[in-house]
Amino acid sequence: MKTKSNLEGVLEAGHFAVTGEIGPPASADPEVIRRKAKMLKGYIDAFNVTDGQTAVVRMSSWAACLIGKEEGLDPIVQMTCRDRNRIALQMDILGAAALGINNILCLTGDHQKFGNHPMAKGVFDLDSIQFLKVVKDMRDEKKFQCGDEMAVEPNLFTGAAANPFADPFEFRVIRLAKKVAAGADFIQTQIVYNMDKFAEWMKRVCDRGLHEKVKILAGVAPIKSVGAARYMKTKVPGMDVPDSIIERLRGVPKERVSKEGIKLCVDIINQVRQIKGVAGIHLMAIEWEETVPEIIEAAGLLPRP
Repeated sequence: MKTKSNLEGVLEAGHFAVTGEIGPPASADPEVIRRKAKMLKGYIDAFNVTDGQTAVVRMSSWAACLIGKEEGLDPIVQMTCRDRNRIALQMDILGAAALGINNILCLTGDHQKFGNHPMAKGVFDLDSIQFLKVVKDMRDEKKFQCGDEMAVEPNLFTGAAANPFADPFEFRVIRLAKKVAAGADFIQTQIVYNMDKFAEWMKRVCDRGLHEKVKILAGVAPIKSVGAARYMKTKVPGMDVPDSIIERLRGVPKERVSKEGIKLCVDIINQVRQIKGVAGIHLMAIEWEETVPEIIEAAGLLPRP
């Protein structure tokens, strides 16, 4: 009998889900993960560990997931196509599932030119949509991508990412539909700051009935400073930070900006909860994990199921 992950159980029961994120260290220190996991425990339903985010070398996602699992959290392993061909991807899927990691987020991956080894050779044998189909076939058909059969299939609740704010906007829902057709069970979106654009994207999602086929978790994050908001607006591809957000942060005394950034996050959570089709949030407080309990409590999302 299939064992459901905590995240799958929460979403299937119709609860508003909360996932978090842990950035792994650029070292072999397991205490970094343990310390962050202790901050998140009791406030989230599952946690992601990034997989070489921005193509910078860090502890592997599956290893950090295991450390967090030992602390009592439900892990979501992230896996990118940048560093693995279809053989390595399928090997890692089997390995993660065998270790009791039952959630996976399938990503294409940031290009290596953005990281600390820009001369590394990228693989990109598959993209995220093809990768989703590989996981689905392994889980549901007990078949490898080549068609060979396996004795014991990986038990995985499969996720993907979506960016409602990237151009061209008209293709965002079409791309989401392809990921759903390929096998995505849940979606975690880019961080939401432009509420109007996100609401329009969700309307188009619902118009196509996609919200009935996949669980959508809206990405949210607190902002520490005005400078951080400006950086996301001008330097981070695919981010949409309206001027009104920057003005709101500029409108408070400097010593209160971080508190206002937390309050802003809570306000956005309360707004996305009212939007049809949103099944939960993915709270990204990277290197600011200590704010998670305050945010979740202020948003009225306690106790967790």
